[in-house]
Amino acid sequence: MSTEAADKEKWLYEITPKAKLFSFEFGEIWKYRDLLLMFVKRDIVTYYKQTILGPLWFLIQPLITSVIQFIVFFKIAKLQSDGIPYFLFALAGNTLWFYFSECFKTTSETFRTNQNIFGKVYFPRIIMPLALTVSNLVKFGIQFLLFLTVMGYYMWQGSPIEPKWTIILTPFLLLVMALISLGLGMIISSMTTKYRDLTFVVSFGVSLYMYVTPVIYPVSQVIKELPEGYSWLVYINPLTSIFEFFKYSFLGKGTFTMLGLLYSVGSTIVIFLLGLVIFNRTERSFIDTI
Repeated sequence: MSTEAADKEKWLYEITPKAKLFSFEFGEIWKYRDLLLMFVKRDIVTYYKQTILGPLWFLIQPLITSVIQFIVFFKIAKLQSDGIPYFLFALAGNTLWFYFSECFKTTSETFRTNQNIFGKVYFPRIIMPLALTVSNLVKFGIQFLLFLTVMGYYMWQGSPIEPKWTIILTPFLLLVMALISLGLGMIISSMTTKYRDLTFVVSFGVSLYMYVTPVIYPVSQVIKELPEGYSWLVYINPLTSIFEFFKYSFLGKGTFTMLGLLYSVGSTIVIFLLGLVIFNRTERSFIDTI
Protein backbone atom coordinates (compact mmCIF):
# COMPACT_ATOMS: atom_id res chain seq x y z
CA MET A 1 0.00 0.00 0.00
CA SER A 2 1.43 3.39 -0.95
CA THR A 3 2.07 6.13 1.62
CA GLU A 4 -0.56 8.34 -0.04
CA ALA A 5 -3.21 5.60 0.20
CA ALA A 6 -2.32 4.96 3.84
CA ASP A 7 -2.70 8.67 4.68
CA LYS A 8 -6.15 8.75 3.11
CA GLU A 9 -7.30 5.81 5.24
CA LYS A 10 -6.48 7.72 8.43
CA TRP A 11 -9.27 10.20 7.86
CA LEU A 12 -12.74 9.39 9.14
CA TYR A 13 -14.45 12.32 7.43
CA GLU A 14 -13.65 14.42 4.41
CA ILE A 15 -14.93 18.01 4.61
CA THR A 16 -15.73 19.49 1.22
CA PRO A 17 -18.03 22.28 -0.04
CA LYS A 18 -21.62 21.22 -0.56
CA ALA A 19 -22.19 19.79 -4.01
CA LYS A 20 -25.93 20.40 -3.90
CA LEU A 21 -27.29 23.89 -3.37
CA PHE A 22 -30.54 22.53 -1.88
CA SER A 23 -28.68 20.36 0.63
CA PHE A 24 -29.99 20.75 4.20
CA GLU A 25 -27.97 17.88 5.74
CA PHE A 26 -30.55 16.63 8.26
CA GLY A 27 -28.31 13.73 9.25
CA GLU A 28 -25.33 15.99 9.88
CA ILE A 29 -27.43 18.46 11.86
CA TRP A 30 -28.70 15.60 14.03
CA LYS A 31 -25.10 14.48 14.61
CA TYR A 32 -24.29 18.00 15.85
CA ARG A 33 -27.50 18.33 17.90
CA ASP A 34 -25.54 18.83 21.14
CA LEU A 35 -23.77 21.81 19.57
CA LEU A 36 -27.13 23.16 18.41
CA LEU A 37 -28.53 22.93 21.95
CA MET A 38 -25.39 24.57 23.33
CA PHE A 39 -25.79 27.55 20.99
CA VAL A 40 -29.48 27.80 21.92
CA LYS A 41 -28.59 27.86 25.62
CA ARG A 42 -25.86 30.42 24.99
CA ASP A 43 -28.23 32.75 23.13
CA ILE A 44 -30.85 32.57 25.89
CA VAL A 45 -28.48 32.92 28.85
CA THR A 46 -26.18 35.62 27.48
CA TYR A 47 -28.80 37.79 25.79
CA TYR A 48 -29.69 39.63 29.00
CA LYS A 49 -26.62 38.73 31.03
CA GLN A 50 -25.46 41.51 33.38
CA THR A 51 -28.82 43.28 33.10
CA ILE A 52 -30.84 44.32 36.15
CA LEU A 53 -34.20 42.94 35.04
CA GLY A 54 -32.90 39.96 33.08
CA PRO A 55 -35.63 37.81 31.43
CA LEU A 56 -38.28 40.31 32.56
CA TRP A 57 -37.33 42.28 29.45
CA PHE A 58 -39.13 39.57 27.48
CA LEU A 59 -42.35 40.78 29.13
CA ILE A 60 -41.56 44.48 29.33
CA GLN A 61 -40.87 44.84 25.61
CA PRO A 62 -44.34 43.79 24.32
CA LEU A 63 -46.14 45.48 27.22
CA ILE A 64 -44.55 48.91 26.76
CA THR A 65 -44.82 48.69 22.97
CA SER A 66 -48.53 47.81 23.16
CA VAL A 67 -49.21 50.61 25.66
CA ILE A 68 -47.56 53.20 23.40
CA GLN A 69 -49.47 51.89 20.38
CA PHE A 70 -52.69 52.01 22.39
CA ILE A 71 -52.14 55.69 23.19
CA VAL A 72 -50.90 56.79 19.76
CA PHE A 73 -52.94 54.70 17.36
CA PHE A 74 -56.16 54.13 19.31
CA LYS A 75 -56.58 57.17 21.55
CA ILE A 76 -55.08 59.75 19.19
CA ALA A 77 -55.33 58.29 15.66
CA LYS A 78 -58.65 56.49 16.40
CA LEU A 79 -57.68 53.24 14.68
CA GLN A 80 -60.27 50.48 14.98
CA SER A 81 -59.66 46.89 16.08
CA ASP A 82 -62.70 44.89 14.89
CA GLY A 83 -64.46 45.35 18.21
CA ILE A 84 -61.60 43.81 20.23
CA PRO A 85 -60.02 45.86 23.06
CA TYR A 86 -57.20 47.64 21.23
CA PHE A 87 -54.51 46.88 23.81
CA LEU A 88 -55.17 43.14 23.44
CA PHE A 89 -55.38 43.51 19.67
CA ALA A 90 -51.97 45.23 19.56
CA LEU A 91 -50.46 42.75 22.01
CA ALA A 92 -51.53 39.85 19.78
CA GLY A 93 -49.83 41.44 16.78
CA ASN A 94 -46.70 42.34 18.73
CA THR A 95 -46.34 38.85 20.17
CA LEU A 96 -46.14 37.37 16.71
CA TRP A 97 -44.18 40.27 15.22
CA PHE A 98 -41.38 40.20 17.81
CA TYR A 99 -40.74 36.54 17.03
CA PHE A 100 -40.46 37.24 13.31
CA SER A 101 -38.38 40.39 13.65
CA GLU A 102 -35.94 38.92 16.19
CA CYS A 103 -35.42 35.79 14.10
CA PHE A 104 -34.89 37.83 10.96
CA LYS A 105 -32.50 40.36 12.49
CA THR A 106 -30.36 37.80 14.32
CA THR A 107 -30.11 35.30 11.46
CA SER A 108 -29.27 38.12 9.03
CA GLU A 109 -26.02 38.65 10.97
CA THR A 110 -24.97 34.98 11.04
CA PHE A 111 -21.82 35.20 8.89
CA ARG A 112 -20.67 38.55 10.21
CA THR A 113 -21.03 37.80 13.94
CA ASN A 114 -19.63 34.27 13.75
CA GLN A 115 -16.76 34.75 11.30
CA ASN A 116 -14.14 33.95 13.96
CA ILE A 117 -15.78 30.62 14.84
CA PHE A 118 -16.38 29.70 11.21
CA GLY A 119 -12.74 30.33 10.39
CA LYS A 120 -11.40 28.02 13.10
CA VAL A 121 -13.59 24.94 13.37
CA TYR A 122 -15.92 22.96 11.16
CA PHE A 123 -19.59 22.29 11.87
CA PRO A 124 -22.69 22.64 9.69
CA ARG A 125 -23.04 26.42 9.26
CA ILE A 126 -26.82 26.15 9.10
CA ILE A 127 -26.74 25.29 12.82
CA MET A 128 -26.13 28.95 13.69
CA PRO A 129 -29.33 30.41 12.16
CA LEU A 130 -31.27 27.34 13.37
CA ALA A 131 -30.07 27.93 16.93
CA LEU A 132 -31.15 31.55 16.77
CA THR A 133 -34.60 30.56 15.50
CA VAL A 134 -35.05 28.04 18.32
CA SER A 135 -33.79 30.37 21.05
CA ASN A 136 -36.17 33.08 19.86
CA LEU A 137 -38.94 30.49 20.12
CA VAL A 138 -38.26 30.32 23.86
CA LYS A 139 -38.64 34.10 24.10
CA PHE A 140 -41.84 33.88 22.07
CA GLY A 141 -43.16 31.28 24.54
CA ILE A 142 -42.75 33.71 27.45
CA GLN A 143 -44.45 36.54 25.54
CA PHE A 144 -47.17 34.18 24.35
CA LEU A 145 -48.00 33.27 27.96
CA LEU A 146 -48.29 36.98 28.70
CA PHE A 147 -50.68 37.37 25.78
CA LEU A 148 -52.82 34.45 26.98
CA THR A 149 -52.92 35.94 30.48
CA VAL A 150 -54.10 39.33 29.20
CA MET A 151 -56.61 37.64 26.90
CA GLY A 152 -57.99 35.63 29.83
CA TYR A 153 -58.38 38.84 31.82
CA TYR A 154 -60.37 40.54 29.06
CA MET A 155 -62.56 37.45 28.65
CA TRP A 156 -63.23 37.49 32.38
CA GLN A 157 -64.24 41.15 32.01
CA GLY A 158 -66.81 40.16 29.38
CA SER A 159 -65.05 41.39 26.22
CA PRO A 160 -66.34 39.88 22.92
CA ILE A 161 -63.47 37.45 22.49
CA GLU A 162 -64.28 34.10 20.91
CA PRO A 163 -61.29 31.80 20.37
CA LYS A 164 -61.74 29.39 17.47
CA TRP A 165 -60.79 25.75 17.11
CA THR A 166 -58.09 26.84 14.66
CA ILE A 167 -55.83 27.69 17.62
CA ILE A 168 -54.60 24.09 17.31
CA LEU A 169 -52.83 25.23 14.12
CA THR A 170 -50.66 27.69 16.08
CA PRO A 171 -47.56 25.40 15.91
CA PHE A 172 -47.98 25.31 12.13
CA LEU A 173 -48.13 29.13 12.01
CA LEU A 174 -44.96 29.31 14.09
CA LEU A 175 -43.25 26.91 11.71
CA VAL A 176 -44.22 29.12 8.77
CA MET A 177 -42.98 32.21 10.62
CA ALA A 178 -39.72 30.47 11.49
CA LEU A 179 -39.12 29.37 7.90
CA ILE A 180 -39.84 32.75 6.34
CA SER A 181 -37.65 34.62 8.86
CA LEU A 182 -34.92 31.98 8.48
CA GLY A 183 -35.07 32.23 4.69
CA LEU A 184 -34.95 36.03 4.63
CA GLY A 185 -32.24 36.05 7.28
CA MET A 186 -30.03 33.65 5.33
CA ILE A 187 -30.43 35.76 2.18
CA ILE A 188 -29.41 38.98 3.94
CA SER A 189 -26.62 37.25 5.91
CA SER A 190 -25.13 35.91 2.70
CA MET A 191 -25.29 39.31 1.03
CA THR A 192 -23.64 41.11 3.97
CA THR A 193 -20.43 39.15 3.40
CA LYS A 194 -19.84 41.47 0.44
CA TYR A 195 -22.15 44.41 1.13
CA ARG A 196 -21.77 45.54 4.74
CA ASP A 197 -24.24 48.40 4.22
CA LEU A 198 -27.10 45.90 4.39
CA THR A 199 -26.42 45.50 8.11
CA PHE A 200 -27.62 49.06 8.67
CA VAL A 201 -30.55 48.67 6.31
CA VAL A 202 -31.99 45.62 8.09
CA SER A 203 -33.09 47.33 11.31
CA PHE A 204 -34.58 50.24 9.38
CA GLY A 205 -36.25 47.93 6.89
CA VAL A 206 -37.80 45.73 9.58
CA SER A 207 -39.32 48.78 11.25
CA LEU A 208 -40.89 49.86 7.97
CA TYR A 209 -42.06 46.33 7.21
CA MET A 210 -44.11 46.32 10.41
CA TYR A 211 -46.30 49.13 9.04
CA VAL A 212 -47.24 47.14 5.94
CA THR A 213 -48.08 44.14 8.11
CA PRO A 214 -51.38 44.10 10.06
CA VAL A 215 -49.80 44.33 13.50
CA ILE A 216 -51.45 47.49 14.79
CA TYR A 217 -54.43 47.71 12.45
CA PRO A 218 -57.01 45.25 11.09
CA VAL A 219 -57.01 44.27 7.42
CA SER A 220 -60.75 45.05 7.27
CA GLN A 221 -60.04 48.75 7.81
CA VAL A 222 -57.39 48.83 5.09
CA ILE A 223 -59.72 47.13 2.61
CA LYS A 224 -62.36 49.80 3.26
CA GLU A 225 -59.87 52.53 2.39
CA LEU A 226 -58.68 50.89 -0.84
CA PRO A 227 -60.48 51.42 -4.18
CA GLU A 228 -62.82 48.62 -5.11
CA GLY A 229 -61.02 45.70 -6.70
CA TYR A 230 -57.65 46.46 -5.10
CA SER A 231 -58.03 44.53 -1.85
CA TRP A 232 -55.59 41.94 -3.23
CA LEU A 233 -52.79 44.44 -2.64
CA VAL A 234 -53.10 43.80 1.09
CA TYR A 235 -52.36 40.11 0.67
CA ILE A 236 -49.20 40.53 -1.40
CA ASN A 237 -47.36 40.63 1.91
CA PRO A 238 -47.01 36.94 2.88
CA LEU A 239 -47.23 37.85 6.58
CA THR A 240 -50.72 39.38 6.21
CA SER A 241 -52.70 36.14 6.19
CA ILE A 242 -50.53 34.66 8.95
CA PHE A 243 -51.21 37.56 11.32
CA GLU A 244 -54.89 37.68 10.46
CA PHE A 245 -55.23 33.94 10.97
CA PHE A 246 -53.52 34.21 14.36
CA LYS A 247 -55.88 36.97 15.49
CA TYR A 248 -58.89 35.12 14.13
CA SER A 249 -57.91 31.96 16.00
CA PHE A 250 -57.38 33.58 19.39
CA LEU A 251 -59.58 36.68 19.31
CA GLY A 252 -62.35 35.52 16.99
CA LYS A 253 -61.85 38.47 14.64
CA GLY A 254 -59.85 38.70 11.45
CA THR A 255 -60.09 39.03 7.68
CA PHE A 256 -58.35 36.22 5.88
CA THR A 257 -59.01 33.72 3.13
CA MET A 258 -57.79 30.17 2.74
CA LEU A 259 -56.33 31.20 -0.63
CA GLY A 260 -54.37 33.95 1.11
CA LEU A 261 -53.09 31.49 3.71
CA LEU A 262 -52.00 29.06 0.99
CA TYR A 263 -50.23 31.94 -0.77
CA SER A 264 -48.38 32.74 2.46
CA VAL A 265 -47.30 29.12 2.89
CA GLY A 266 -46.21 28.88 -0.75
CA SER A 267 -44.25 32.15 -0.52
CA THR A 268 -42.60 30.92 2.67
CA ILE A 269 -41.41 27.72 0.99
CA VAL A 270 -40.00 29.67 -1.97
CA ILE A 271 -38.23 32.19 0.29
CA PHE A 272 -36.77 29.46 2.51
CA LEU A 273 -35.46 27.42 -0.43
CA LEU A 274 -34.00 30.54 -2.05
CA GLY A 275 -32.32 31.45 1.23
CA LEU A 276 -30.96 27.91 1.59
CA VAL A 277 -29.49 28.00 -1.93
CA ILE A 278 -27.82 31.38 -1.40
CA PHE A 279 -26.59 30.40 2.08
CA ASN A 280 -25.04 27.14 0.83
CA ARG A 281 -23.43 28.92 -2.09
CA THR A 282 -21.98 31.67 0.11
CA GLU A 283 -20.74 29.15 2.67
CA ARG A 284 -18.19 27.83 0.17
CA SER A 285 -16.19 31.03 -0.08
CA PHE A 286 -17.38 33.54 2.52
CA ILE A 287 -14.18 33.30 4.58
CA ASP A 288 -12.31 34.81 1.60
CA THR A 289 -14.66 37.79 1.31
CA ILE A 290 -15.87 38.61 4.81
